[in-house]
Amino acid sequence: MRAQDEALTLLQKMKKYDIITKTLFGFEELLATELRELGATNIEVLNRAIKCSGSQELLYKINLLSRTALRVLVPIATFAASNEDKLYKKVRDIDWSTYLGVDQTFAIDATTHSEIFNHSKYAALKCKDAIADQFRDKTGRRPSVNTEDPDLRINVHIADKLVNIALDSSGEHLDRRSYRLSRTEAPINEVLAAGIILMTGWDGKSHFIDPMCGSGTFAIEAAMMASHRPPGMFRHFAFEKWSDFDARLWRKIRAEAEANICTPTSKIVANDLDAHAVSMARQNAARAGVGKLITFANQDFLATHSEAGAGVVVMNPPYGERLQHDGLTAFYNEIGTRLKHFYEGFDAWIISADLRALKFIGLRPSRKVALFNGSLECRLHKFELYSGSK
Repeated sequence: MRAQDEALTLLQKMKKYDIITKTLFGFEELLATELRELGATNIEVLNRAIKCSGSQELLYKINLLSRTALRVLVPIATFAASNEDKLYKKVRDIDWSTYLGVDQTFAIDATTHSEIFNHSKYAALKCKDAIADQFRDKTGRRPSVNTEDPDLRINVHIADKLVNIALDSSGEHLDRRSYRLSRTEAPINEVLAAGIILMTGWDGKSHFIDPMCGSGTFAIEAAMMASHRPPGMFRHFAFEKWSDFDARLWRKIRAEAEANICTPTSKIVANDLDAHAVSMARQNAARAGVGKLITFANQDFLATHSEAGAGVVVMNPPYGERLQHDGLTAFYNEIGTRLKHFYEGFDAWIISADLRALKFIGLRPSRKVALFNGSLECRLHKFELYSGSK
């Protein structure tokens, strides 16, 4: 029997299935590259997501290692439903005992873009009833709902009449790295920070500077990249509660990832005018295991200069939607002046939701990227800093 069980586990591990990985707007190609490097096949770029084929091993690796993924889903059903009764019936037709035990808990996350199903919570309720009723008819009992920490999290996406049902292997969004317990007033999302760093093309060897570090997210993500630390190493994932969870495979993947951690040679700098922000950034970096890899200072960017050499400056300066700042356009102009005269040889990347203020940097951007910081539409501008005129 043991040999049969091991053979079954091996087949399960090798089995290929569809995986849909969610990401932020503008990061689709970054995520596709990550997935390709992790071994994904049949990669298809979607809107804020990538569809690919892969094994159980790939599913685990994406959750642990991807820096731009937000959520990793395994589709189990796709169908059309023209009304709530058909939605209920189609969901009830799925054999939920394959994924869920009667003594386990579940939760449903629903998103709807439909005139028929215009209330996501009501759609989730109909799906919940269908699952509960199936169990009650078969066993006389039903699994309980737990919205905080369920054994199985089910993702329902409805576009017009098309319904997609998937299992959520991540649980909490993957931007919740579990190191950032202290936050400034306007923290930047961890996945957004990581994606921007990947966009810069930083090689992990040259200088990396965040002169307005806030709670330290840019510097911490850069340090984790340079030292090859897995972004998910401090958290748990929903797939660890699945009935087919392979603990031995998971230990192997984690051990290989941890063995790959190294000490980078690059200098990573995180400064801020606010001493309290610097203190929080230090604490967050320590929790991420990279506190010793970052040089922190309570310093005004407008009074700094770069060290000799080249590198990357990344900053998320204040803007009107986020923080009130007197003379915002003058401040942005001073940022541009400081970069031009004191950071020669660097590439500067600035993200801001104040598109008007960005124009006052006074430098010509060589690249502009549209991104979202939460619900705020932003622009990421790249400035190549060189001596004299180009």
